[in-house]
Amino acid sequence: MGISALTPPPRSEDVVETLLEFPDNRLLIDLCGEFDRNLAQIEHQTGVHILRRGNRLAVIGEKGAREQAAAVLRALYARLEKGKPVVAGDIDGALRMGRPMQGAAMQVEQIEMFQGSKYELRTRRKSVEPRTEAQKAYVRNLFDHELTFGIGPAGTGKTYLAVAVGVTFLIGGHVDKIILSRPAVEAGERLGFLPGDMKDKVDPYMQPLYDALNDFLPQKQVAKLIEDKQIEIAPLAFMRGRTLANAFVVLDEAQNATSMQMKMFLTRLGEGSRMVITGDRTQVDLPRGTASGLAEAERIITGIKGVSFNYFTSKDVVRHPLVGRIIEAYERDDGAAG
Repeated sequence: MGISALTPPPRSEDVVETLLEFPDNRLLIDLCGEFDRNLAQIEHQTGVHILRRGNRLAVIGEKGAREQAAAVLRALYARLEKGKPVVAGDIDGALRMGRPMQGAAMQVEQIEMFQGSKYELRTRRKSVEPRTEAQKAYVRNLFDHELTFGIGPAGTGKTYLAVAVGVTFLIGGHVDKIILSRPAVEAGERLGFLPGDMKDKVDPYMQPLYDALNDFLPQKQVAKLIEDKQIEIAPLAFMRGRTLANAFVVLDEAQNATSMQMKMFLTRLGEGSRMVITGDRTQVDLPRGTASGLAEAERIITGIKGVSFNYFTSKDVVRHPLVGRIIEAYERDDGAAG
Protein backbone atom coordinates (compact mmCIF):
# COMPACT_ATOMS: atom_id res chain seq x y z
CA MET A 1 0.00 0.00 0.00
CA GLY A 2 3.03 2.21 0.10
CA ILE A 3 2.56 3.41 3.68
CA SER A 4 5.11 2.83 6.42
CA ALA A 5 4.73 3.45 10.15
CA LEU A 6 7.72 4.32 12.30
CA THR A 7 7.21 4.59 16.04
CA PRO A 8 10.28 6.19 17.67
CA PRO A 9 11.06 5.81 21.35
CA PRO A 10 8.92 8.14 23.45
CA ARG A 11 10.54 11.46 24.24
CA SER A 12 8.78 11.51 27.57
CA GLU A 13 6.22 9.49 29.47
CA ASP A 14 3.46 11.81 28.33
CA VAL A 15 4.27 12.39 24.63
CA VAL A 16 4.32 9.46 22.23
CA GLU A 17 3.98 9.76 18.48
CA THR A 18 3.45 7.51 15.49
CA LEU A 19 4.93 8.62 12.18
CA LEU A 20 3.04 7.68 9.02
CA GLU A 21 4.74 8.08 5.66
CA PHE A 22 2.68 8.70 2.51
CA PRO A 23 4.68 8.48 -0.76
CA ASP A 24 2.19 10.28 -3.03
CA ASN A 25 2.08 13.93 -2.01
CA ARG A 26 -1.01 14.65 -4.13
CA LEU A 27 -2.99 11.99 -2.31
CA LEU A 28 -1.65 13.29 0.99
CA ILE A 29 -3.09 16.72 0.17
CA ASP A 30 -6.50 15.10 -0.44
CA LEU A 31 -6.11 13.10 2.75
CA CYS A 32 -5.54 16.25 4.80
CA GLY A 33 -8.42 18.09 3.11
CA GLU A 34 -8.88 21.79 2.47
CA PHE A 35 -7.22 23.77 5.28
CA ASP A 36 -6.47 20.37 6.94
CA ARG A 37 -10.19 19.96 7.59
CA ASN A 38 -10.03 16.16 7.48
CA LEU A 39 -7.19 16.05 9.99
CA ALA A 40 -9.11 18.39 12.28
CA GLN A 41 -12.12 16.05 12.18
CA ILE A 42 -9.95 13.06 13.14
CA GLU A 43 -8.24 15.07 15.89
CA HIS A 44 -11.59 16.18 17.31
CA GLN A 45 -13.05 12.68 17.44
CA THR A 46 -9.99 10.80 18.70
CA GLY A 47 -8.31 13.37 20.95
CA VAL A 48 -4.93 13.20 19.21
CA HIS A 49 -2.79 15.90 17.58
CA ILE A 50 -1.70 15.42 13.96
CA LEU A 51 1.28 17.33 12.60
CA ARG A 52 2.39 17.35 8.96
CA ARG A 53 6.11 16.95 8.27
CA GLY A 54 6.80 16.83 4.56
CA ASN A 55 5.22 13.61 3.29
CA ARG A 56 4.73 12.31 6.83
CA LEU A 57 2.04 12.77 9.43
CA ALA A 58 2.95 12.61 13.11
CA VAL A 59 0.10 11.34 15.28
CA ILE A 60 0.61 12.37 18.91
CA GLY A 61 -1.43 11.11 21.84
CA GLU A 62 -2.23 8.19 24.07
CA LYS A 63 -1.63 4.72 22.65
CA GLY A 64 -5.24 3.68 22.04
CA ALA A 65 -6.28 6.96 20.43
CA ARG A 66 -3.04 7.08 18.45
CA GLU A 67 -3.59 3.59 17.04
CA GLN A 68 -7.17 4.42 16.14
CA ALA A 69 -6.23 7.64 14.33
CA ALA A 70 -3.33 5.93 12.52
CA ALA A 71 -5.60 3.10 11.34
CA VAL A 72 -8.14 5.63 10.08
CA LEU A 73 -5.50 7.61 8.17
CA ARG A 74 -4.20 4.42 6.54
CA ALA A 75 -7.69 3.35 5.54
CA LEU A 76 -8.52 6.76 4.06
CA TYR A 77 -5.23 6.88 2.14
CA ALA A 78 -5.92 3.39 0.77
CA ARG A 79 -9.32 4.67 -0.35
CA LEU A 80 -7.66 7.55 -2.22
CA GLU A 81 -5.22 5.13 -3.86
CA LYS A 82 -8.23 3.35 -5.35
CA GLY A 83 -9.43 6.61 -6.88
CA LYS A 84 -12.26 7.13 -4.41
CA PRO A 85 -12.89 10.53 -2.81
CA VAL A 86 -12.75 11.21 0.91
CA VAL A 87 -15.60 13.29 2.35
CA ALA A 88 -16.75 13.93 5.91
CA GLY A 89 -19.05 10.91 5.91
CA ASP A 90 -16.21 8.63 4.82
CA ILE A 91 -14.06 9.91 7.66
CA ASP A 92 -16.87 9.30 10.13
CA GLY A 93 -17.27 5.77 8.76
CA ALA A 94 -13.55 5.08 9.02
CA LEU A 95 -13.54 6.38 12.60
CA ARG A 96 -16.36 4.00 13.50
CA MET A 97 -14.47 1.09 11.95
CA GLY A 98 -11.07 2.19 13.23
CA ARG A 99 -11.43 1.08 16.84
CA PRO A 100 -8.16 -0.29 18.23
CA MET A 101 -7.89 -4.07 17.76
CA GLN A 102 -5.61 -6.63 19.29
CA GLY A 103 -2.80 -8.45 17.50
CA ALA A 104 -0.35 -7.84 14.67
CA ALA A 105 -3.10 -8.03 12.01
CA MET A 106 -4.84 -4.94 13.43
CA GLN A 107 -3.96 -2.49 10.66
CA VAL A 108 -4.73 -4.80 7.73
CA GLU A 109 -8.04 -5.95 9.26
CA GLN A 110 -9.16 -2.39 9.94
CA ILE A 111 -8.32 -1.24 6.41
CA GLU A 112 -10.11 -4.20 4.83
CA MET A 113 -13.06 -3.78 7.19
CA PHE A 114 -13.50 -0.13 6.21
CA GLN A 115 -13.01 -0.62 2.48
CA GLY A 116 -15.54 -3.49 2.54
CA SER A 117 -15.22 -3.91 -1.23
CA LYS A 118 -17.56 -6.94 -1.31
CA TYR A 119 -20.29 -4.73 0.18
CA GLU A 120 -19.83 -1.81 -2.20
CA LEU A 121 -23.01 -1.03 -4.14
CA ARG A 122 -22.36 0.49 -7.55
CA THR A 123 -25.30 2.38 -8.99
CA ARG A 124 -25.46 4.59 -12.07
CA ARG A 125 -24.71 7.79 -10.18
CA LYS A 126 -22.55 6.77 -7.24
CA SER A 127 -21.02 3.95 -5.24
CA VAL A 128 -22.43 3.30 -1.78
CA GLU A 129 -20.57 1.63 1.07
CA PRO A 130 -21.95 0.65 4.48
CA ARG A 131 -20.08 2.58 7.18
CA THR A 132 -20.79 0.60 10.33
CA GLU A 133 -20.75 -3.06 11.28
CA ALA A 134 -24.56 -3.07 11.60
CA GLN A 135 -24.89 -1.58 8.11
CA LYS A 136 -22.52 -4.17 6.64
CA ALA A 137 -24.51 -7.01 8.20
CA TYR A 138 -27.72 -5.39 6.92
CA VAL A 139 -26.44 -5.16 3.33
CA ARG A 140 -25.24 -8.77 3.48
CA ASN A 141 -28.69 -9.87 4.67
CA LEU A 142 -30.42 -7.85 1.95
CA PHE A 143 -28.62 -10.03 -0.57
CA ASP A 144 -28.95 -13.29 1.36
CA HIS A 145 -32.58 -13.22 2.55
CA GLU A 146 -35.93 -12.95 0.82
CA LEU A 147 -37.41 -10.89 3.66
CA THR A 148 -35.27 -8.43 5.63
CA PHE A 149 -36.25 -6.09 8.45
CA GLY A 150 -34.23 -2.97 9.30
CA ILE A 151 -35.27 -1.54 12.67
CA GLY A 152 -33.73 1.50 14.35
CA PRO A 153 -33.65 5.29 14.63
CA ALA A 154 -33.71 7.78 11.79
CA GLY A 155 -30.45 8.47 9.97
CA THR A 156 -29.02 4.95 10.24
CA GLY A 157 -29.27 4.24 6.50
CA LYS A 158 -32.05 1.64 6.67
CA THR A 159 -34.08 2.90 3.72
CA TYR A 160 -31.16 4.44 1.82
CA LEU A 161 -29.20 1.17 1.72
CA ALA A 162 -32.33 -0.84 0.90
CA VAL A 163 -33.06 1.38 -2.12
CA ALA A 164 -29.40 1.18 -3.18
CA VAL A 165 -29.57 -2.62 -3.12
CA GLY A 166 -32.87 -2.50 -5.00
CA VAL A 167 -31.31 -0.35 -7.74
CA THR A 168 -28.37 -2.77 -7.88
CA PHE A 169 -30.79 -5.68 -8.36
CA LEU A 170 -32.72 -3.80 -11.07
CA ILE A 171 -29.79 -2.63 -13.19
CA GLY A 172 -28.23 -6.07 -12.81
CA GLY A 173 -31.34 -7.69 -14.26
CA HIS A 174 -32.11 -9.72 -11.11
CA VAL A 175 -35.60 -8.23 -10.73
CA ASP A 176 -38.04 -6.67 -13.18
CA LYS A 177 -39.13 -3.77 -11.02
CA ILE A 178 -38.67 -1.85 -7.77
CA ILE A 179 -41.71 -1.13 -5.62
CA LEU A 180 -41.36 1.45 -2.85
CA SER A 181 -44.15 2.03 -0.37
CA ARG A 182 -44.98 3.85 2.87
CA PRO A 183 -48.11 4.22 4.99
CA ALA A 184 -49.59 7.68 4.39
CA VAL A 185 -50.61 7.88 8.04
CA GLU A 186 -50.54 11.63 8.42
CA ALA A 187 -53.05 12.02 5.59
CA GLY A 188 -55.71 9.71 6.99
CA GLU A 189 -59.22 10.89 6.21
CA ARG A 190 -57.91 14.31 5.26
CA LEU A 191 -56.41 12.97 2.01
CA GLY A 192 -59.48 13.99 0.03
CA PHE A 193 -59.12 17.62 1.13
CA LEU A 194 -55.63 17.98 -0.36
CA PRO A 195 -55.42 19.68 -3.77
CA GLY A 196 -54.71 17.81 -7.01
CA ASP A 197 -55.21 14.24 -8.22
CA MET A 198 -54.29 11.15 -6.17
CA LYS A 199 -50.61 11.34 -7.20
CA ASP A 200 -50.42 14.96 -6.06
CA LYS A 201 -52.03 14.01 -2.76
CA VAL A 202 -49.67 11.16 -1.86
CA ASP A 203 -46.38 12.33 -3.42
CA PRO A 204 -45.38 14.49 -0.41
CA TYR A 205 -45.40 11.35 1.77
CA MET A 206 -43.32 9.46 -0.81
CA GLN A 207 -40.71 12.21 -1.29
CA PRO A 208 -37.95 10.54 0.81
CA LEU A 209 -38.16 7.54 -1.53
CA TYR A 210 -37.86 9.76 -4.61
CA ASP A 211 -34.85 11.46 -2.99
CA ALA A 212 -33.09 8.13 -2.46
CA LEU A 213 -33.75 7.01 -6.04
CA ASN A 214 -32.43 10.28 -7.46
CA ASP A 215 -29.20 9.72 -5.54
CA PHE A 216 -28.58 6.47 -7.40
CA LEU A 217 -30.04 7.04 -10.87
CA PRO A 218 -30.14 10.05 -13.24
CA GLN A 219 -33.38 11.95 -12.80
CA LYS A 220 -34.47 11.38 -16.42
CA GLN A 221 -33.90 7.66 -16.03
CA VAL A 222 -35.95 7.60 -12.82
CA ALA A 223 -38.80 9.35 -14.65
CA LYS A 224 -38.60 6.89 -17.57
CA LEU A 225 -38.53 3.85 -15.26
CA ILE A 226 -41.56 5.20 -13.39
CA GLU A 227 -43.35 5.81 -16.69
CA ASP A 228 -42.57 2.23 -17.78
CA LYS A 229 -43.77 0.85 -14.42
CA GLN A 230 -40.32 -0.56 -13.64
CA ILE A 231 -40.31 1.64 -10.55
CA GLU A 232 -43.49 2.10 -8.56
CA ILE A 233 -43.84 4.45 -5.60
CA ALA A 234 -47.18 4.16 -3.86
CA PRO A 235 -48.89 4.28 -0.46
CA LEU A 236 -49.22 1.00 1.41
CA ALA A 237 -52.99 0.91 0.84
CA PHE A 238 -52.35 0.52 -2.90
CA MET A 239 -50.67 -2.88 -2.32
CA ARG A 240 -53.90 -4.68 -1.42
CA GLY A 241 -54.89 -7.45 -3.82
CA ARG A 242 -51.55 -7.56 -5.64
CA THR A 243 -48.97 -10.34 -5.94
CA LEU A 244 -45.52 -8.79 -6.20
CA ALA A 245 -43.44 -11.18 -8.34
CA ASN A 246 -39.89 -10.62 -9.64
CA ALA A 247 -39.72 -7.35 -7.72
CA PHE A 248 -37.58 -5.68 -5.08
CA VAL A 249 -40.12 -4.31 -2.61
CA VAL A 250 -39.42 -1.82 0.19
CA LEU A 251 -41.90 -0.81 2.88
CA ASP A 252 -40.59 2.29 4.64
CA GLU A 253 -41.86 3.75 7.96
CA ALA A 254 -43.41 0.36 8.73
CA GLN A 255 -44.03 1.31 12.37
CA ASN A 256 -47.04 3.23 11.02
CA ALA A 257 -48.59 0.18 9.40
CA THR A 258 -51.47 -1.42 11.31
CA SER A 259 -51.46 -5.13 12.09
CA MET A 260 -53.87 -5.84 9.22
CA GLN A 261 -51.81 -3.74 6.78
CA MET A 262 -48.59 -5.49 7.76
CA LYS A 263 -50.09 -8.95 7.31
CA MET A 264 -51.53 -7.86 3.97
CA PHE A 265 -48.16 -6.54 2.83
CA LEU A 266 -46.14 -9.57 3.96
CA THR A 267 -48.44 -11.91 2.07
CA ARG A 268 -47.92 -9.99 -1.20
CA LEU A 269 -44.46 -11.56 -1.64
CA GLY A 270 -44.31 -13.42 -4.96
CA GLU A 271 -41.85 -15.65 -6.81
CA GLY A 272 -38.43 -14.14 -7.51
CA SER A 273 -38.99 -11.19 -5.18
CA ARG A 274 -37.16 -9.64 -2.24
CA MET A 275 -38.93 -7.65 0.43
CA VAL A 276 -37.43 -5.12 2.86
CA ILE A 277 -39.30 -3.59 5.78
CA THR A 278 -37.81 -0.62 7.62
CA GLY A 279 -39.05 1.29 10.63
CA ASP A 280 -38.38 3.09 13.89
CA ARG A 281 -40.32 1.75 16.86
CA THR A 282 -39.94 5.10 18.69
CA GLN A 283 -41.82 7.11 16.03
CA VAL A 284 -45.24 5.51 15.80
CA ASP A 285 -47.84 7.97 14.46
CA LEU A 286 -50.84 5.62 14.62
CA PRO A 287 -53.91 6.69 16.62
CA ARG A 288 -53.75 5.95 20.33
CA GLY A 289 -54.72 2.34 21.02
CA THR A 290 -53.81 1.10 17.50
CA ALA A 291 -51.08 -1.54 17.59
CA SER A 292 -48.06 -1.15 15.30
CA GLY A 293 -47.87 -3.86 12.67
CA LEU A 294 -44.08 -3.69 12.79
CA ALA A 295 -43.93 -4.62 16.46
CA GLU A 296 -46.43 -7.43 15.94
CA ALA A 297 -44.54 -8.85 12.93
CA GLU A 298 -41.32 -8.74 14.93
CA ARG A 299 -42.97 -10.80 17.66
CA ILE A 300 -44.70 -13.31 15.38
CA ILE A 301 -42.22 -14.14 12.61
CA THR A 302 -38.83 -13.85 14.33
CA GLY A 303 -36.99 -17.11 13.74
CA ILE A 304 -38.73 -18.06 10.49
CA LYS A 305 -36.28 -19.37 7.87
CA GLY A 306 -35.54 -16.82 5.14
CA VAL A 307 -36.31 -13.83 7.40
CA SER A 308 -33.59 -11.55 8.78
CA PHE A 309 -33.99 -8.93 11.53
CA ASN A 310 -31.37 -6.18 11.68
CA TYR A 311 -31.18 -3.62 14.49
CA PHE A 312 -29.54 -0.20 14.50
CA THR A 313 -28.68 2.19 17.32
CA SER A 314 -27.59 5.81 17.61
CA LYS A 315 -24.03 4.60 16.93
CA ASP A 316 -25.10 3.76 13.36
CA VAL A 317 -26.39 7.26 12.55
CA VAL A 318 -24.62 8.47 9.40
CA ARG A 319 -26.05 11.97 9.30
CA HIS A 320 -24.43 14.82 11.22
CA PRO A 321 -22.74 13.43 14.39
CA LEU A 322 -25.01 15.69 16.44
CA VAL A 323 -28.02 13.63 15.28
CA GLY A 324 -26.60 10.58 17.02
CA ARG A 325 -26.09 12.53 20.24
CA ILE A 326 -29.65 13.88 20.07
CA ILE A 327 -31.03 10.34 19.67
CA GLU A 328 -28.95 9.16 22.63
CA ALA A 329 -30.31 12.02 24.75
CA TYR A 330 -33.89 11.08 23.93
CA GLU A 331 -33.15 7.41 24.69
CA ARG A 332 -31.75 8.38 28.09
CA ASP A 333 -34.81 10.50 28.80
CA ASP A 334 -37.16 7.66 27.81
CA GLY A 335 -35.21 5.32 30.08
CA ALA A 336 -35.48 7.72 33.00
CA ALA A 337 -39.21 8.23 32.40
CA GLY A 338 -39.74 4.48 32.29
